[in-house]
Amino acid sequence: MAASTVAPPIILRSVEKHTSTLIFFHGLGDQGDGWASVFKEEMRVPYIKYIFPNAQSRPVTLNFGMRMPAWYDILGLTANSAEDEQGIEIAKDYVHGLINKEIEDGISPKRISIGGFSMGAALALYLKFIAGLTFDKPLGCIISLSGYLIQRSKLPGDHKANLKTPVFLGHGQDDFLVPYSFGQLTYQEIHKFNPNVTLIPYQCQHGTTPQELADTLTFIKTSIPAQEESCENNEK
Repeated sequence: MAASTVAPPIILRSVEKHTSTLIFFHGLGDQGDGWASVFKEEMRVPYIKYIFPNAQSRPVTLNFGMRMPAWYDILGLTANSAEDEQGIEIAKDYVHGLINKEIEDGISPKRISIGGFSMGAALALYLKFIAGLTFDKPLGCIISLSGYLIQRSKLPGDHKANLKTPVFLGHGQDDFLVPYSFGQLTYQEIHKFNPNVTLIPYQCQHGTTPQELADTLTFIKTSIPAQEESCENNEK
């Protein structure tokens, strides 16, 4: 993902001292500002800096080759569909750059979290548990809303850095695009090697609910609590 072909991320600065960062990936056809507005109004945590990257526009096979913002090409909607491995790897490298920049700016890897919606959630799960094969620092929590696993045959890999990461899976029971069964499969596969995973169903289709947002906010605050000044140097 060349930097010159993608809009810069939307950034919400922390309103207090910056001690944690959350990177959240939008879904197919969306942009970062959509979720930025949700977090700004309903899910703001004062010590967290939020980064909402924008995917570049690309032809999407599933949508008859129409161009739209996408982290990678989608070739099918079944659990066994072929996957765009090259596109996934390009997205991984781009996001690893964002993570490394936060570390260079002094944020502990353990206080950098990743999340997303739909294909953005799939990318977050990939980055945390599979791309972790090449990113061996323990990171913070992971949030998957209406997500699914990509490259799941590579789980759990050889690295152990992210095998205890708290994971929140929220999924609509009536989701017709990414069926709830995908959320259940994601839970089952992750739980094989990481017991710190929670799956909560919601009464919605391919979207979110006020309760899901509230539960997500609680999960973030619990997983990445406010950092005491006296402990700051110990965690970095």
